[in-house]
Amino acid sequence: MKSPVSWRRLCALCRKETRQILRDPSSGIIAFALPMALLVIFGYGLNLDASRIRLGLLDEDGGSDAAAFGQQLTGSPYFKITPSHQRAHLDHLLAAGDIRGYVALAADFSKALDQPGATAPVQLITDGTEPNTANLVSGYVSTTWRQWQINRARDRGIDASLPVDFRPRQWFNAAAESRHYLIPGSITIIMTVIGAMLTSLVVAREWERGTMEALLASPVTRTELLLSKLLPYYALGLFSMTIIVASSVLVLGVPFRGSLLVLFLVTTVFLLSVLGVGLLISTKLRSQFNSAQMALNVAFLPAVMLSGAFFEIASMPAPVRAITYLFPPRYFVNSLQTLFLAGDVWSVLLPNVAILALTGAMLLTLVARSTTRRLDG
Repeated sequence: MKSPVSWRRLCALCRKETRQILRDPSSGIIAFALPMALLVIFGYGLNLDASRIRLGLLDEDGGSDAAAFGQQLTGSPYFKITPSHQRAHLDHLLAAGDIRGYVALAADFSKALDQPGATAPVQLITDGTEPNTANLVSGYVSTTWRQWQINRARDRGIDASLPVDFRPRQWFNAAAESRHYLIPGSITIIMTVIGAMLTSLVVAREWERGTMEALLASPVTRTELLLSKLLPYYALGLFSMTIIVASSVLVLGVPFRGSLLVLFLVTTVFLLSVLGVGLLISTKLRSQFNSAQMALNVAFLPAVMLSGAFFEIASMPAPVRAITYLFPPRYFVNSLQTLFLAGDVWSVLLPNVAILALTGAMLLTLVARSTTRRLDG
């Protein structure tokens, strides 16, 4: 039985496609320059950590306890304290956006602390135009206040009225840095750009330049044509993935606790999906401009909004959560976050790999059926 693939023709087609990639400046920009630029932007520009929050401090008491609590706030890594003795001044700074809130210690602060059963008057004013920041400020100030009470009681040998010594620990991300969580999601966005954007232009470019007619007139089979468009970009995607992961670990300091072999296995099945999406778009539209626009809408935007890379899926409405299951980036984000932060957790990785492999097989089957040897499609 005659083989549907001539390895000689396939190698020749792959060499031709590789030369095309090397000659085309846009391919290099999309495959190397754009991913590194996105990695720098996501790694350094996108930060969800609340550090050095600008906080005002109004001390109307002037006592030693008020000064000690003020020093506790000043020494916290979460705050950059702006002290003031005038409430109107802090109100002005808050209205101008120069501070995110301020702590006001009333004139009877120290006196109330020494009275059994009394409540020390501490007021926290926050900027409600940014609710997330306001909640973070409130939480950090409350934690600092409780820790100061514990330290004060311990120093004086009295009951702190706080029976629980609360010591939180961040499992899998002990440093509690958002970068460790965001970079795996960013890699998903970058790989989606590389896979879908590049391949969305491949077949369309052949039609626009008139070289598709020559290919159809040759003995090249449909399988050989598709493999020649798939394999070079698959290799390019793996090479880009290697550079991105190395940069994430060595430059950005993101921990990687999984196996490199498993990482490339997951990357392979994901690339099959995004390459299939790009080839399907390119086969159907036959225009590079239209294909690029469609790739942005079908692949890139869902990867940003619905993959869980930046926005928590569990907080989305139920209909939107259901839609996220249709997009391969969701499973790749979950896999990468597991590999980077937890390691080779097969109970998480195997279902994701299986779904990505199934999705890739379905998309490549659609591409094969959409590819014809007729000029009229």
